[in-house]
Amino acid sequence: MPTVIHLSDDGTYVELVRRGEISRQSVLAENLQAHALGRAHGVRSYLVDHTEARSVDSLVDQYDFAYHDMREAEGLDQGARIAVLITAGDRSHDFIETVCRNAGFDVQLFTDRAAAVRFLRGR
Repeated sequence: MPTVIHLSDDGTYVELVRRGEISRQSVLAENLQAHALGRAHGVRSYLVDHTEARSVDSLVDQYDFAYHDMREAEGLDQGARIAVLITAGDRSHDFIETVCRNAGFDVQLFTDRAAAVRFLRGR
């Protein structure tokens, strides 16, 4: 199933739903699309649903994604608030959260959708 990107029903955040294996090559293009949608609607909060996705990148790839790909990409809102929804027990996204936060992005992992949405609305 392809990636789905849409504005939330209440218009307060953009939702990006991914499925299957993900890597830095596929994720950057999808993030750019999501941020373009957010910019078009004046939205700076993003819910990234990875409950059916698993990162296959090495730690070096994840580091490069946070410190190079995302920082150098034109069109990404570096001041955005990003909640990443994962399945409980999925540790494949832990390092990317750490390096993204260290690179200056407001990213947090959640296993509870309601908590993730509260985080986004708490701007």
